[in-house]
Amino acid sequence: MADPRLTIARRELATLRSEKTIVLALLIQLFIAAFSSFLVVGLVSLYDPGSVDGYETTVGVTGDAADDLLRVVDEQSSIAGVGYASQASAERAFRNGEVDAVLLADRRAGRVFVTATVPDDSVRTTLVVVQLRDALATFERTERGDRAAFLSSTPLDLPPRPGSGSTPYYGFSYTVLLPLLCFLPVFISGSMVVDSVTEELDRGTLELLRVAPVSTVDIVDGKVWAAAVLAPAQAGLWIALLDFNGTTVRHPLAILAVVGALALLVVTLGATVAVLSPDRRAAQFLYAVGVLVAFGGTTLLPLNPVNTVARLAVDSVGAAYPAVVAGYLALGTGAYLLLRRAVPALGVGDR
Repeated sequence: MADPRLTIARRELATLRSEKTIVLALLIQLFIAAFSSFLVVGLVSLYDPGSVDGYETTVGVTGDAADDLLRVVDEQSSIAGVGYASQASAERAFRNGEVDAVLLADRRAGRVFVTATVPDDSVRTTLVVVQLRDALATFERTERGDRAAFLSSTPLDLPPRPGSGSTPYYGFSYTVLLPLLCFLPVFISGSMVVDSVTEELDRGTLELLRVAPVSTVDIVDGKVWAAAVLAPAQAGLWIALLDFNGTTVRHPLAILAVVGALALLVVTLGATVAVLSPDRRAAQFLYAVGVLVAFGGTTLLPLNPVNTVARLAVDSVGAAYPAVVAGYLALGTGAYLLLRRAVPALGVGDR
């Protein structure tokens, strides 16, 4: 005779086709993973607007320190500087669309004060502001270097420049896109088990299941198994699609182990919330708050789930990471075993 827990798990997975919200979420994830090489360009432009190539900003520069600022502006690959004799002529060119922004550089008491005028648009404004920010940061470093000999002491060391060889596409793919595709299925699985358990308790169908030679623990096991297996299965497919689109993921088995452990932990949390609060809306609210607080709290840790998955994906792991993965597995398994021991004591299905 087949294991009743597997029968219940198969029934849970079969009912997913009728859950339009979950199916839509799966399709969205599938679309992101399948077309990641195209979508990442647009997503990175939102994540880091300064990474957009091919957009050149024409800046009108005026003021008594315009010559010094122009030399720095002209060194920027994405900015073309145009000098103007007066602020009025620069602003007139801005209104006529001849320049994208205006920089007014004035010397006051031995310092240079720069006032920027940018267009009142949305995306275009963001791009212009980011490019001007980089140019002004370079100007500040240049001015400080030129005047360092006249300072009696250095008030504060400047932070080092970011590496010129780094690319935002690389960082975005491994620190944002990959964790999103790995952990979103985990949260969906937890929500799914909350709905499943509360629905059984609300409709009284849990009692009908118990008419068969199946214990309450077996029923909960089947529901937890179905939801917990779904997350690493999706993550495995997403990783394969990312690799197909050129985003190579190292240590995929270790990543799937972390995802599976977290899925078991989150699904256990969802089942526990559903058992303690059979009302569907209240259970979903408590589950959402609990997951947000728990997951948000882990971001304060150096070896948090996002950092762990990202470092595994880029093969930047140390000797401690096998123990970290084992720790996630132990945490998920321990929570699941505690749930199995608690279900009979809580009298699930006897209400």
